[in-house]
Amino acid sequence: MDSDLRSYFRFTGKGRLEKSINSLLGLLEGIAIDGKVTDGEISMLRMWLADHQDVASRHPYSELVPALVAAVADGALDPDEREDLTWLCQRLRSTEFFDMVTADLQRLHALVGGIAADGRISTEEMRGLSEWLSEHAHLQTCWPYDEISTLTTKALSDGRVDETEQRMLLDFFTEFLAVLDERTIVRPIAFDGPEQSIGALCAVGPEVTFPSKTFCFTGASSKYKRADFEGLVQRLGGETLSGVSTKLHYLVIGAEGNPCWAFACYGRKVEKAVALRRKGVRVVILHENDFHDAVLDAG
Repeated sequence: MDSDLRSYFRFTGKGRLEKSINSLLGLLEGIAIDGKVTDGEISMLRMWLADHQDVASRHPYSELVPALVAAVADGALDPDEREDLTWLCQRLRSTEFFDMVTADLQRLHALVGGIAADGRISTEEMRGLSEWLSEHAHLQTCWPYDEISTLTTKALSDGRVDETEQRMLLDFFTEFLAVLDERTIVRPIAFDGPEQSIGALCAVGPEVTFPSKTFCFTGASSKYKRADFEGLVQRLGGETLSGVSTKLHYLVIGAEGNPCWAFACYGRKVEKAVALRRKGVRVVILHENDFHDAVLDAG
């Protein structure tokens, strides 16, 4: 391949082009979600520009790059500039090559990366993120929507984001700062220190149905033995699996012994379910309490 085409090649595939525009759109949403734009967030936009400088003269970047360069030239991004750039991204992207779920997940990855770009996360940013998540509920059960949704709900439960919550959120959100390259997120959400928890892995208020669905159980329960769980599922028309696979719909985590559900207590099943979610498999990670609620609702 000619050397002057090599840098452009990484953006020529329809999927790669679409992803780069979705990522910019998510960054624009994320850095301005609290109505303020910091120097660190402007730096994220400049990083996007630097990553695309070799293709700035080629369509569609020949339209997008000059507009972005002009917008950040003064080290700021006012609401009109943001709206103009957002409008342009939306006109240049399509769902012809990506379904809406894939496109919106790419936006979500970039959005949380943009929120974390300046090294701090405010209550206003989390409220804006909560609104975005509510408007994109079709992403439920797709990595990392449920994890981010749970973290957001917990952080806003008392109406403010304290220092411990901010550290926890940054620990996860900064995993998405590399949205402009192909780095894979290689670890599930697990935090060092006393706040270590897999609570964020579990869906918030999940919709659980039993007929023709598959369930797997991990961890201990003070309420039922494993055979009791399996009997409930079968009585309600579902099927139980002994392990986690692409055939699984729900992984139920037992609640006994540790109120924060320490990750180390559950091991490989949770890790495998998280890995499948990252690959797009729609497996719901379900806390035992929500399972019991679903059983009662099912009658």
